[in-house]
Amino acid sequence: MSLNPLTINGQKQKFSSSLAQHIGNTPLLKLDGISKELGTNVYAKLEYFNPGLSAKDRIAAHMIQKAEKLGHLKPGGTVIEATSGNTGLGLAMICRVKGYRCVLTVADKASKEKINSLKSLGAEVVLCPAKVAPDDPRSYYQQAIRLAEEIEGSYYSNQNYNNDNCEAHYLSTGPEIWEQSDHKITHFFCTVGTGGTISGTSKFLKEVNPNIQVIGVDAFGSVLTNYFRTGEYDISIAYAYKMEGVGKTIIPDCVAFKLIDQFIQIDDLTAALRARKLASNEAVWGGHSAGGALEAVYKLKDKFGPDDHVVFLVSDHGSKYLSTIYNDDWLKENLETKV
Repeated sequence: MSLNPLTINGQKQKFSSSLAQHIGNTPLLKLDGISKELGTNVYAKLEYFNPGLSAKDRIAAHMIQKAEKLGHLKPGGTVIEATSGNTGLGLAMICRVKGYRCVLTVADKASKEKINSLKSLGAEVVLCPAKVAPDDPRSYYQQAIRLAEEIEGSYYSNQNYNNDNCEAHYLSTGPEIWEQSDHKITHFFCTVGTGGTISGTSKFLKEVNPNIQVIGVDAFGSVLTNYFRTGEYDISIAYAYKMEGVGKTIIPDCVAFKLIDQFIQIDDLTAALRARKLASNEAVWGGHSAGGALEAVYKLKDKFGPDDHVVFLVSDHGSKYLSTIYNDDWLKENLETKV
């Protein structure tokens, strides 16, 4: 998989021969207003410049490429995944290009925009209740497993437990941030879901500079922060929340807790309001999780010096949340009474 949209084998191209050529090499944007406000250097890694408008394009292309190479996915096969939407969109996009069938189990808290986007690319969407335990047969995890067993010639990409998820970011996101920051990055803030983005990126960054601080951003209602702090998986503390793609009710193998220095939990409303402010003040139109990541930066603002270089990941695009966090009525009905 080429992650450079400008060259192939060192030669500049006037046209693209594959959509995968445009995955990666996303901008690192310095936010002057926030940098002045916090007295440090703050940058946004804009993953919505990927073709599917999210960081998950990276893992979708990489996982499918590896599955093909290892013989797990053959022509005419079916790709199956349990997804909050963005990984599904990346998989649906790559499957459409390569001619695979794509079946996605999606939690019903996913925005209408995400669900409709999946369907527009030809994916078959199986909606599952979000407010059930992960081992419940109705959960989107269990539904994906069942479908993988029933559909002949299927490949369950299993992003929560597939190391190719982390490898994609180790090979691309980490090196990009390191080079784009002129090797000056001191802090990396990233929301944690499957763990692939933060773990793969952190692995690379800590190899080149072990002093870089990596901060995992989690949702209230998730079990990940408690597991990080205690080493215990306690499903009893989990409860429903609205932030998509952030937090878990399981402990994914892809979360490399030893490569994360700190976890911070952010509530739904605060993350939503921070995302809206980021859009209105900096013209960076990120999703719900981007607001969560930036809010975590604000929570640690007293820890930064004027020479620090703080990077937070904007995982996806705000257009995927027009019916949710960028909708005043939805915000009032779903969040304001919960905080």
